[in-house]
Amino acid sequence: MQALVLEEKGVLSLRDIDLPLTVGPDDVKIAIHTVGICGSDVHYYTHGRIGPFVLREPMVLGHEAAGTVVEVGSAVKHLNVGDRVCMEPGVPNLSSRASKLGLYNVDPDVHFWATPPVHGVLAPFTVHPAAFTYKLPDNVSFAEGAMVEPFAIGMQAATRARLQPGDVAAVIGCGPIGIMVALAALAAGCSRVFISDLSSEKLAVAEQYPGILPVNITERPFAGVIAEATGGWGADVVFEASGSPRAFDGLFDLVRPGGAVVLVGLPVEKVSFDVAGAISKEVRIETVFRYANIFDRALELIASGKVDLKPLITATFNFSQSIAAFERAAAGKASDVKLQIRLADGT
Repeated sequence: MQALVLEEKGVLSLRDIDLPLTVGPDDVKIAIHTVGICGSDVHYYTHGRIGPFVLREPMVLGHEAAGTVVEVGSAVKHLNVGDRVCMEPGVPNLSSRASKLGLYNVDPDVHFWATPPVHGVLAPFTVHPAAFTYKLPDNVSFAEGAMVEPFAIGMQAATRARLQPGDVAAVIGCGPIGIMVALAALAAGCSRVFISDLSSEKLAVAEQYPGILPVNITERPFAGVIAEATGGWGADVVFEASGSPRAFDGLFDLVRPGGAVVLVGLPVEKVSFDVAGAISKEVRIETVFRYANIFDRALELIASGKVDLKPLITATFNFSQSIAAFERAAAGKASDVKLQIRLADGT
């Protein structure tokens, strides 16, 4: 079966590879239709590692996916052949302490697509537990189905923030995850969400959404904008979604006393942290690692029409163009938000 294989850092190939396709009683086999390119996929391509996860052997990329069920295990009751589905890419050990606490996203034994040594799904077929496979409503396209995974991260961030109706939020970083966080914050009841970046092109994408207010930090300091908008009080919640070490300079100038800072972006190096700034305002600090118990709710919000992710899809490539798609993603074109790869025909 041909797949997009990361052979080693900086080396991609489209080639045949043996992947496990045996369908167990609780599994479904899925014909992959659309796969989004995530920043983590690109980081493995360009750096060969993310923190403790190191590429040591060839690995198939891709974990943001949607497709069609083509085979159903004998014990599966809620899915049928022909169902259009999206898939939660992290499968935990359900007997682990983390899973029993409802924190399966931080289960050390989690089996997560395209995280070394686990293969991803940029290939024609995959087999996946039915429990982590979700049927797409008729009004949700495959392309939108492949966006549920990154949107679930935004939903996890909004949930961890404990947002309340009317809150004012600030998001640092206007990449795909930053915009997803902003949309989830609005869906959770925020009255306004300010979002900052250096890229006017990405900010223009975010500005399409009512309630999201873009701030180009090459023109205005983010802290000054937040202070002016809140009468010097600060944002109720600040989401750090850039992963840039520079974002931590003055981070606590953005948040109000007793507010919250939610760390979503994953820096590739250690950062300086203003402990005194956090303590003096008694800021609550939350962290986000993937998501748990939220995938179905993310899909419901998309299906309801309350969250429209279609404007974030910048370009779609055919499977044969996968290497070119990753080269474009690695180039970091300012106008690109989400690139996707289509493996099958259909909408």
